[in-house]
Amino acid sequence: MPASRTRTPRNTLSPDLIVQTALNLMEANGTDAFSLRGLAGELGVGPMALYTYFRNKDDLYDAVRDHLMALVPGVPADVPWPDQVRAVCRGLRALMLQHPCLAQLLASRPLSGHETARVAEGLLGVLRSAGFDAESAARTHTTLFTYVLGATSWEIQMAAERRDPEAWRRLRTTMESLSSHEFPTVVELAHELARTTGGDDQFDYGLDVLLAGLEVRRPS
Repeated sequence: MPASRTRTPRNTLSPDLIVQTALNLMEANGTDAFSLRGLAGELGVGPMALYTYFRNKDDLYDAVRDHLMALVPGVPADVPWPDQVRAVCRGLRALMLQHPCLAQLLASRPLSGHETARVAEGLLGVLRSAGFDAESAARTHTTLFTYVLGATSWEIQMAAERRDPEAWRRLRTTMESLSSHEFPTVVELAHELARTTGGDDQFDYGLDVLLAGLEVRRPS
């Protein structure tokens, strides 16, 4: 018979314990496989015990996301505004690479939570101090956030495919089957395309392109 899980000792269940256990399950099995029933089983309590602390699954998702977003480093002082933006964007990407479930949580519920607001406050403050007006600062924040989220989510997915021999074989077979007559440029640049699907250099390249464009648009 399978060993039964150890029950959480009476009066020791807490929001912090629930959030940390939920995060551990999401990282072990993926966010899509996460359930409150599975979480309750892992904690050794009945599912209804969780509702004492969280109203529903979305409420718990927000708490897990806030727990992770609290780890994003603050904006560095005494450096030019582009370097401040780089630091925030790189910090958020690094956190998502370390905790891939965060990318899913941010994609599904991007505007909820105090810690998400804290990160936004820091970045918006940098942009306003750099001279961007209200609308430009808001648009720039959204552009940077969606770049970091999209680029990092793509990187996480490609890394997962590389770890899956069958998925990687299918991708290579697809690329090798392309007609050089029908897709001459794709075939010519196949090696470069594969080499630029992720990594620090590719992320920084995209970020530098965005920042160069922002510098041009920034009021003098």
